[in-house]
Amino acid sequence: MRTRTGLASAAALALLLTGCGLKSGSPLVDEVEPGSVGQGQPLKGASLTVTSKNFSENIILGHVMGLVFKAAGAEVLDRTNLPGSISAREAVAQGEADALYDYTGTAWITYLGHAEPIVDPQKQWKAVRDEDLDHGVTWLPPATLDNTYALAISKKNNATYKLKTLSDVAALAKKDPEAVTICVENEFASRDDGLPGMQKKYGMKLPASNIQKMDAGIIYTQVSKSDSCLLGEVYTTDGRIKAMNLDVMEDDRQFFPNYNAAPAIHTETLDKYPEIADLLAPVTKKLTTQLAQELNSKVDVDGQDPHEVAKDWLVKEGFIREG
Repeated sequence: MRTRTGLASAAALALLLTGCGLKSGSPLVDEVEPGSVGQGQPLKGASLTVTSKNFSENIILGHVMGLVFKAAGAEVLDRTNLPGSISAREAVAQGEADALYDYTGTAWITYLGHAEPIVDPQKQWKAVRDEDLDHGVTWLPPATLDNTYALAISKKNNATYKLKTLSDVAALAKKDPEAVTICVENEFASRDDGLPGMQKKYGMKLPASNIQKMDAGIIYTQVSKSDSCLLGEVYTTDGRIKAMNLDVMEDDRQFFPNYNAAPAIHTETLDKYPEIADLLAPVTKKLTTQLAQELNSKVDVDGQDPHEVAKDWLVKEGFIREG
């Protein structure tokens, strides 16, 4: 889903940008008008390009941003659904696109190359904002939406174990080592900010036989079925958490990095159209982890179109009106 690796080389970035389709895109043709945002159409005459990474949540957020700009009077080119984090990020940094919703943890660790996350989400955002100005990207204030790692258990199994936190999981692993079986992705199984680091932080010592590696989508199914692994690696905003009746363990020792969504804007664009900040502020404020689960579920579980999910939510909240 998200790229959480170290910085790519300059050559690799150039190749990504060459192949990511930045010369193509589709204009947003929706007939939308200002609601509670965009009154007076402060972006009338502007031509803006929005982008996103290639997973459902970020595509939805890209369309949220594009529709807000459109209602505020801009001509908007949709270049969402780019492959991976680096290509979308570099599009904004280099001015090939004007804006996307990005994630503070991804910026701090992947783009800016820091090994240690900052525990406080607001301090994490401020550190990203301050450092990324040097790269031509301005970060607007973040949402509480936090798309980070977690472990989840089926409600059926949790009726027996009554686990609420990762400390509870660690205590169970110590008391009954055979009970704690975990399904994870290959990368999570080996990363310091994944399973090895989590075990170290919480004092767990799971035998290798208790850890199964598989694709992300299969993990949700296996945990939900309650017969393959007790717990599984999930993303906290995934719509399948609610759809498959899973309980998410609280990271009570704050091990996993914060991945708060925030608008990342090409600085020259924001200088030219400072109204963008006021347009996006109330929208971003409404974005929560629970809301992301609901919107993601509409796409990943119900099969709805991300653009329509974004527009329906904006209209429901009164941010925009259909023309």
